[in-house]
Amino acid sequence: MKIQIDTLAYTNRLRWLPPEQKLLFATVLLIITAFAHPQVQVLIFFWMSIWTVIYAGIPAKTYLKLVYVATLFWLTSLPALAINGIEVSHLDFVQHDSIIGLTFGSYYVYISHKGIEQGLTILTRAIASLSCLYFVMLTIPFSELLQTLRRIGIPVLITELLLLMYRFIFVLLNTTAELWTAQQSRGGYRTFSTGMKSLALLIGQLLKRTIENYRQVSLSLAARGFSGELRVWHPHRYHQSKRHTIEAIVGCAVLIGLELWKYAGMVT
Repeated sequence: MKIQIDTLAYTNRLRWLPPEQKLLFATVLLIITAFAHPQVQVLIFFWMSIWTVIYAGIPAKTYLKLVYVATLFWLTSLPALAINGIEVSHLDFVQHDSIIGLTFGSYYVYISHKGIEQGLTILTRAIASLSCLYFVMLTIPFSELLQTLRRIGIPVLITELLLLMYRFIFVLLNTTAELWTAQQSRGGYRTFSTGMKSLALLIGQLLKRTIENYRQVSLSLAARGFSGELRVWHPHRYHQSKRHTIEAIVGCAVLIGLELWKYAGMVT
């Protein structure tokens, strides 16, 4: 089963840049995001989007879908941040924070101004961080990412577990698609009750087939003399790009300078 994200990681325009360079770039921006103000985080998001969509050639539609999924999770958590409640006797404490509210018995439920600000702060930090993550996902193949992690000292056991988990994601998605198609062709989701039964059968069969596939993988590794380390071949035809390197260094320096200027303005 062809996964679009994995395909893009092997065919993007930044494919032959050293993975260490791309990983270091995304990590530095992620660290800046963790301590930056929302305005700088928005700049990081747009800058990383330019690297991902324009420089790497990732389709804008695919990238926006990934951003949309993250934004959808944020929207589900926004009511918990924006909606607050307090006893009517303490209403004076939230007069400046309440945008609009209603009284229910002895409680006053209102939309908090500070809660909305906190939600927007979380949104800017989330999309800036995810843009760094998406850059790594869409420009570095997973096998090369694991090789890079090994070279910087990550234990082999962790990288092996990550590789097996990554492989089983493909198996899980492929098995789910096959079972879903078979059930759909037999009218397994015509009504709500039959849909729930079909979904329960799908989950049960998915677990069964996953365990069977795990046994087959274990037997195949043992038959091939598995010695505790999975070796994956990957080419070393990387080349440095001075333009990208200079742009990354200058951009990070500008972002740090903007953050320091923003911090100095708040202090004064």
